[in-house]
Amino acid sequence: MAVIGWCGKWVDLHPEVDSLTGDVVLDERRHGFSAADEAALEFALTAADRWGATVLAVSAGPPAANVGLRAALAAGASEAIRIDMASDAPSDSVAAGLCLGLSRGSRNDLALVCCGDWSVDRGSGSVPAFLARRLGVAQALGLLSADLPAEPGHPLEALRRLDRGRREQLDVGLPAVVSFEGAMLRLRRASLRSSLAARSAAIDVLAGPISVEQPVVTASGPYRPRSRVLAGPDPAASPRERLVMLSGALEGRTPPRVLHLEPEAAADSILEQLAAWGYLL
Repeated sequence: MAVIGWCGKWVDLHPEVDSLTGDVVLDERRHGFSAADEAALEFALTAADRWGATVLAVSAGPPAANVGLRAALAAGASEAIRIDMASDAPSDSVAAGLCLGLSRGSRNDLALVCCGDWSVDRGSGSVPAFLARRLGVAQALGLLSADLPAEPGHPLEALRRLDRGRREQLDVGLPAVVSFEGAMLRLRRASLRSSLAARSAAIDVLAGPISVEQPVVTASGPYRPRSRVLAGPDPAASPRERLVMLSGALEGRTPPRVLHLEPEAAADSILEQLAAWGYLL
């Protein structure tokens, strides 16, 4: 039987910022899955109904994410796995944890993976792309709509938003990782019986991968070489002579050259010229 994976992120949907310190204040009472994650879950459940498949719900986060996974089970998911990780883990580590859960639960018959297009806490939308790379499957991110094929082996027809109001029509070969915008679908309401049953349903917990601290780029700009201490012009010289000395107008200069070299020789020539100009120590 085919398995459809769904990945959701348990986050504070309405974080507050301290007006004095600027720190982000989180509250477990405001946590949940975003509208994009719920739209992805609804699409996964719809695909499972058409293909006769099961839905595997996976989330990477702290124990509080079990609440959201039980809601996914109540809506119709067949199995839930939580990857025990910190909520602020980097995107690549989160994707590695989700891949671990999907690989364990799918038993190598994973037909489709559905995700939200971005999370509320960071908004980068990079986890689905990292996940597709780790699974080695196609990806289609930020979808507005998608038409399910009759069987899992056929391509998925989807519509993706582009800049300046444009749209892109895609034929996505399955298996694939797809992410959806929150306005695409609305999650179905779980019945009372399934909600009660989900309270005692088992949730497998797997240890997440060790997160490697990634450098954060706070600013970028053109390279600026270090300043050099230079001797000033002779104080006894006239103002005109001092200006000439400062500007170097009468100094000999190296004429421009056009070199046709192999890449390694060209790199050595560039470094040699930079050293001659004083940019390299």
